[in-house]
Amino acid sequence: MPDIPWSTPTPAAPGAEVHVMASRFETATLTGAVRFLLKSPGIIRQMRKAPGAHGVALRARVLSRTFLTLSAWEDRDALYRFARSEPHRSSARAAAAYMKESVFTQWTVPATELPLGWDEAERRLADQQADR
Repeated sequence: MPDIPWSTPTPAAPGAEVHVMASRFETATLTGAVRFLLKSPGIIRQMRKAPGAHGVALRARVLSRTFLTLSAWEDRDALYRFARSEPHRSSARAAAAYMKESVFTQWTVPATELPLGWDEAERRLADQQADR
């Protein structure tokens, strides 16, 4: 599966600060990676319809069993509402059984910095992982 490039479900208001979340998932097995991959399109579709979602992207490295997500939200509450809703909620719980490692980081940026690129997200994820 190729990467899913940045898409903007709902543009942020001019001058707004947006809440950003990046994640890195590594599955324990290739089978786990395939499971994650098969769930990804449904979760991306859900994100594109989620209230308060200002952007979403996925980087899939199936053979290395690694997936990165990058999203922008109106605020932290919008992100958490999405995370608690279906199908994300049950998919995340099921994925815990085949995950080797997960790393998350969050920060805010001015809406004028959207769309976000992977360089900053990967740097922040590496910093977060090093701090553990």
